[in-house]
Amino acid sequence: MNNSESTERVGEASAPTLPHSHTPTHHPTRPGNYFVANYPPFSFWKPEHVAEARAALERPPAPGTPLGLYVHIPFCRKRCHFCYFKVYTDQNAAQVQRYVDSAVKELTTYAAKPFIGGRKLDFVYFGGGTPSYLSVKQLEDLTGRLKALLPWDAVEEVTFECEPGTLTEPKLEAIRAMGVTRLSLGVENFDDHILEINGRAHRSREVERAYHFARSIAFPQINIDLIAGMVEETEANWRRCIAKTIELSPDSVTIYEMEIPYNTTIYKQMKAEGKLVAPVADWEAKRGWVDYAFAELERAGYTVASAYTVVKNPSRTKFLYRDRLWEGADLLPIGVASFGHIGGVHFQNQHDITPYLDAVERGELPHWRALTPTAEERLIREMILQMKLGHISRAYFQKKFGVDIGERFAAPLRHLAAEGFLAVEGDTIRYTRQGLLQVDTLLHDFFLPQHREARYA
Repeated sequence: MNNSESTERVGEASAPTLPHSHTPTHHPTRPGNYFVANYPPFSFWKPEHVAEARAALERPPAPGTPLGLYVHIPFCRKRCHFCYFKVYTDQNAAQVQRYVDSAVKELTTYAAKPFIGGRKLDFVYFGGGTPSYLSVKQLEDLTGRLKALLPWDAVEEVTFECEPGTLTEPKLEAIRAMGVTRLSLGVENFDDHILEINGRAHRSREVERAYHFARSIAFPQINIDLIAGMVEETEANWRRCIAKTIELSPDSVTIYEMEIPYNTTIYKQMKAEGKLVAPVADWEAKRGWVDYAFAELERAGYTVASAYTVVKNPSRTKFLYRDRLWEGADLLPIGVASFGHIGGVHFQNQHDITPYLDAVERGELPHWRALTPTAEERLIREMILQMKLGHISRAYFQKKFGVDIGERFAAPLRHLAAEGFLAVEGDTIRYTRQGLLQVDTLLHDFFLPQHREARYA
């Protein structure tokens, strides 16, 4: 389960339209993706724009632009029923090694490009899939070769996603030795029945074992990932999950509300049975559960840091990958279906593993589609992504883009303020808790007209 809050979280269709109103109503979860991961929508990224990405790689970087690396590991022990990421199961050691070799070869090509411009990496993110699916030997081989190409001596944060059942003590020690600073455990729920019926590979005992050993070897930050509204989840179960989370006392907690994109196992079963409503909690219930979680975690000393995260100590618990990316950092992607952002150009790698591997092994960059946003689209992208933090600064956008967003977006801001979802307080535009709980549905108000009704991915 990816918790990057960024470009990797993508569904296969347009977002369901959800209401902007305080009126109590029942809105069941229907198929589709509502999570806004980037802008403009992915459906506007096209193969015919790939040349723009290639051209960006040949230009020197804009001064002062941070550079990050995203490494996609697409392997899992099994596919979760709600998963819509590009993942592969039942891969043997030779297949995994071929992928590792290709990822290194891809980075080798990038490392020689002018856009590197002498820069060093600021942050690294291993996402999936399941990065912890790799063996200790494979992890050491991969990271050692990556560091030889682009040294990590200036890296401030290395995030590594894990499925708890793949973690042994030697593997956790290897991950720590790699330089990982932020270990993210895809827990999702602590109830074995809920985990099983939703297709998760791990069980609660594996969560406990992995968490406590990771804590004993002093990872700087441990994040726990939860999902509100899984199949057969109840309010009582959710309350127990939050209590257990507080008992474990992770440094940060990421919480997503369950959605059912079209390429999930759950949707395929719904389609076969002729059902229009997903067998999960409705949106009001899910928002209520997240609200409960935020309140309980706040009482336990946590601070709400975004629409999806709480942190124990805001002064030292950061998520640089998210924050730098949402401020326009360059992101170098390696691996199948990975998304990148270089010199103002968005691009994605080949979406399936065979064409990805074939392209890299031919000595080609494995790009599939790309888009160069306009200046206005870049402004909107940063604004709506930063809104997920719960607050944005008008001065930041005035300085960077020369635009007063309070004036440029006066109409949607007035509408959302009248609905009780946000407030404009001088330089700050701040979401209320009710606004933050459904921020992804509200962000569409700031889309340009041509993007509002279009397919998202």
